[in-house]
Amino acid sequence: MSRALRRPLRPGVEWEFESVVFERELSRNVVTKLLTERAEYGGWELDRVRIGPDGKRRVVLRRKIIRAVRTA
Repeated sequence: MSRALRRPLRPGVEWEFESVVFERELSRNVVTKLLTERAEYGGWELDRVRIGPDGKRRVVLRRKIIRAVRTA
């Protein structure tokens, strides 16, 4: 159902991506609530939404990878 991968878009910034597929039986309101929960509690943001000819919603989420920098 989901897959996470990492890829840099520009130097110094890394993003983690996750693909999620929602079946066509789920209403738009349900999908919105599920994505809102992921955004609020997981730190994800919407990158891309594609609705296929079969009615499935293929959603790509992303979140920034924050690296801890040693200061001492």
